[in-house]
Amino acid sequence: MTKTIPYSLFTDFDIDLFKSGKHYQLYKKLGSHLVTVDGQKGTYFAVWAPSAKAVSVIGDFNFWVEGDNQLDVRWDSSGIWEGFIPGVGQGEKYKYKIQSNHNNITTEKADPYALSCEHPPNTASIVWDLKYKWKDTAWMKNRKDVNALDKPYSVYEVHLGSWRRNAEEDRPLTYLELADELVNYLKETQFTHVEFMPIMEYPYDPSWGYQVTGYFAPTSRFGKPEDFMLLVDTLHQNNIGVLLDWVPSHFPEDAHGLGFFDGTCVYEHPDRKKGYHNDWKSLIFNYGRNEVKSFLISNALFWLEQYHADGLRVDAVASMLYLDYSREDGEWDPNIYGGNENLEAIAFIKELNEAVYKNFPDVQTIAEESTNFPMVSKPIYSGGLGFGMKWMMGWMHDTLEYFKKESIYRKHHQNDLTFSMTYAFTENFMLPFSHDEVVYGKKSIRGRMTGDEWQQFANLRLLYGYMFTHPGTNLMFMGSEFGQSEEWNFQGSLDWHLLAYDFHKGIKDLVTDLNILYRNNPALYEKQFSNEGFEWIDYGDAENSVISFIRKGNNSEEDLVVVCNMTPVVREKYQIGIPRKGSLKPIFNTDNKKYNGSGIVSNRKVSVKKAKWQNMPFSAVITLPSLAVMVYKLEQ
Repeated sequence: MTKTIPYSLFTDFDIDLFKSGKHYQLYKKLGSHLVTVDGQKGTYFAVWAPSAKAVSVIGDFNFWVEGDNQLDVRWDSSGIWEGFIPGVGQGEKYKYKIQSNHNNITTEKADPYALSCEHPPNTASIVWDLKYKWKDTAWMKNRKDVNALDKPYSVYEVHLGSWRRNAEEDRPLTYLELADELVNYLKETQFTHVEFMPIMEYPYDPSWGYQVTGYFAPTSRFGKPEDFMLLVDTLHQNNIGVLLDWVPSHFPEDAHGLGFFDGTCVYEHPDRKKGYHNDWKSLIFNYGRNEVKSFLISNALFWLEQYHADGLRVDAVASMLYLDYSREDGEWDPNIYGGNENLEAIAFIKELNEAVYKNFPDVQTIAEESTNFPMVSKPIYSGGLGFGMKWMMGWMHDTLEYFKKESIYRKHHQNDLTFSMTYAFTENFMLPFSHDEVVYGKKSIRGRMTGDEWQQFANLRLLYGYMFTHPGTNLMFMGSEFGQSEEWNFQGSLDWHLLAYDFHKGIKDLVTDLNILYRNNPALYEKQFSNEGFEWIDYGDAENSVISFIRKGNNSEEDLVVVCNMTPVVREKYQIGIPRKGSLKPIFNTDNKKYNGSGIVSNRKVSVKKAKWQNMPFSAVITLPSLAVMVYKLEQ
């Protein structure tokens, strides 16, 4: 049997960076790496196990026998064990056998830095060398111009295992198949970005990927690491950005994972009040430990560098920010100032965003954060957390609650619809209809709409028209774009057969055209995070359940007037205030026959008269279709 040879990829500077929490390319040192030492090809292994008494590499190459390939602990108190094993090459399966110095417990652990993993339920790591020739040079060079906060940002959220299945073999599509089918679908529907629910390796399908064990490995369920690279590459070549769900908030207790890695709390906080999520039965990272910060920030940068991701949607940020998140009295301890903020997590988040934007200024980090924590998407230098965007959860809940109501009662709840504008510009908000809104008995988005079938689909068209014209970027979970009837089932496929029906095809055509409307009208994106980009015409017409507003870009000649009729009553000769003379050119109508609407409104221009109305010097008289959004260009 080939014995382990002393060898190291670490310099003293690497160790200093690691210990100080500043090593942001740790994946190039820890883990398994194919190298040649003294003319011998093999693999260098390095693992952080600071409380270990002994560490061995076990695998097929030594019949999984402990002790044949022991690693040496470094002399510098870093807690890193390392060594070179000749003859171990690409594709070899392995784990670390760790004997704890703390309690003599021996555990088998997957490599936290492995670039590839076995297909679950198997749990071994796989020696892998990422080799891929990227062809997205044009995208990477220009993405600063298409991925910026003043550009269109319309996101399609996807769970890879259930988007579409191979019917003959009853299995999910592979990365390579998705590079054809998903890319073509996104081109057809005109979304600017796709967001993948976590693709990092995870053991348990019902977790949807949010219980990660292989932070540096795309899940083997759908193919090899290079296959996922090809999927990203193909999306980029077709001018579609890629966002990845990233989970630094918690990790599972699976025996092969990060938990109690060397018999002690290595990655998780040792205090269960800070280190355990009762809701999710998972462990919480120790954000105050420098080596853990190096692990997490290295991981974030890894996906941006090695896989060319264009942004990270950071999961469950609220659970990180608050010590009392989902805890009762007595289950948490205040911070040193007596508050409920997790100061270590806040410092980590700021450091994360600083590192991301310093190294990749043309990407975005997006916070899933559901509280009123201040300045989540504001710069760190001004006291913010430094995210590029934040999910607008309040808008989502209020809006869906409003649309659940029968139209006759909506006049009593106008504030549910308009309240979002009182805080819309306190953050850089993304408007999400995410996977969380179509599970656990909540019904699909279409299933929440009221009325008969025609009214349900009219309401859905109205909802999406309102969403796309409201300030902010937007996100839509797969299936919502064609009016999926049933709740999402992660074990199945979307109900693609519904597109054979006019109502569902109409929704898909509507969403496609809304994406085109958004892309083609700077008034909808240039100032989407600024109050300079929005002006109310009238938010107070609760009796008719109508709201009207103006969207503005850098050029006033491209201003848009948006009018939403929230009832099934056609409003004829409806007067709205206009700020200047000119004419209103209809450019979008959610009631268009193309979308299976009634099509009662013509495309003729509407004259603007000098007649004061709604505190504006001019006005126009229009016809509002029932349950519809009308968008006009205000021409000179």
